[in-house]
Amino acid sequence: MVKLEDIDPSLLPPNLTPTELENLIAAYYYSCDFVSPTCPVTATTLGYYPNRGINIFLSVGFGIALLATVHHGVRTKTLTYSGFVAAGCALELAGYISRIPLASNPWNKKAFETQIVAIILAPTLLCISVYLTLKHVCLSLNPGLSRVKPRLYPFIFVPLDISCLMVQAIGGALAAGGAVSNIRLVEHGNRAIIAGIVLQVVVLGGFGGVGGEFLYRVGKWIKTGEAGEEVVRLWNDRGFRRFGYAVLGAYVAILLRCIYRIAEMAGGWGNHIMQDEWSFVVLEGIMVLIACLLLAFFPPGVLFPEMAARMAAGRKSAKGDVEGQTQTGTSTVEKGVVGGNVAETSTGTESEKEKAVPVSSTAVKKEESI
Repeated sequence: MVKLEDIDPSLLPPNLTPTELENLIAAYYYSCDFVSPTCPVTATTLGYYPNRGINIFLSVGFGIALLATVHHGVRTKTLTYSGFVAAGCALELAGYISRIPLASNPWNKKAFETQIVAIILAPTLLCISVYLTLKHVCLSLNPGLSRVKPRLYPFIFVPLDISCLMVQAIGGALAAGGAVSNIRLVEHGNRAIIAGIVLQVVVLGGFGGVGGEFLYRVGKWIKTGEAGEEVVRLWNDRGFRRFGYAVLGAYVAILLRCIYRIAEMAGGWGNHIMQDEWSFVVLEGIMVLIACLLLAFFPPGVLFPEMAARMAAGRKSAKGDVEGQTQTGTSTVEKGVVGGNVAETSTGTESEKEKAVPVSSTAVKKEESI
């Protein structure tokens, strides 16, 4: 990247402030379309030609993870969980496919903007799938040992994670908007992205603390011999443990990636960490690929059937409630056309039936489908 002190002042308009000079340089380099003596690769944000082979390898890996996730999600009907994993894999795939053209031309703006947005935001979607597992683990082992009602976990951590996503998206929009001629706007966007990632690390840390403490309490409870046979069977089940270790591995990989991103973004766009390709490949690309492969090939529908069954039952119950209400309304209208007395009796009967269904039960059914 060109430094201000390296520029001959005689070549510039007079009476420029440092900020105006920075904006002028930013506008000049934003007009670059390909590498040339006046637009060197070192002046790009990345500062290097991305390795084509590495990016093809990562693209294939994320593509495989995406296909496996969709396959298991449809087959086992764990649509909510698999949907977020698949969305994260798809964004990563788009990001690394976009890095392939940068190997030939690092000044390719569309490819650069696509990869930076997709790769920054994708892990947030993977986090949501991880957060969904804790509710079902608690319900299957011992809900009473959880510090928080299990059904509330998705409503706590998912909105927090989405807020991280929104803050990072706003930061990316500010940075993109100021890239042409406003270096200060780019810096504000960078700070917003860092804030979003820091918040994500805090949320991940909180989730890890709550989940770890619950599992510790369950372990102690099972050792007392008070746990039922089904709980002990699930706790010792190899499939359940493989699923748990896979989620833990994905959690650690995403956490390491987020910590790296904070360090990478802290120095601003084009800093020496951002321009080190191999630290990016290992701590960003490989870490997230590990997370995607673990979540894709150790699915709850196969290894944790209790979670899949609960999600499927919740969807069927919610669907049944909707169909029942529709049929009730239709029956009342039809009988009302035939005769007033019959209509009054039918309406009264159906109203009593509706009152007999607890509202809380319907709410729980909808929540269990998450």
